[in-house]
Amino acid sequence: MTKMMVLAAVLVALSACSQTEKGAAIGGLGGAAVGAAVANNPTEGAVVGGAVGAIAGALIGHASESGQCRYRDRYGRVYIARCPAGY
Repeated sequence: MTKMMVLAAVLVALSACSQTEKGAAIGGLGGAAVGAAVANNPTEGAVVGGAVGAIAGALIGHASESGQCRYRDRYGRVYIARCPAGY
């Protein structure tokens, strides 16, 4: 059962839309795993590690984007266009 939950979490992380979302998901999972492994209290370590990992992953993912954003129209089609100013 634990393997299925880990597999589901990884699949959700990899199915995220943008690099920012992928970075946040993967960073959060990795941070939670490391935090649980090294902390005296595994639950507290997982929460803190997951939060720090998600923030760091989102920042790294956002920095790797090329000024292009993914959009979805009302028919469900995905297209890529220039991001709005200030994004």
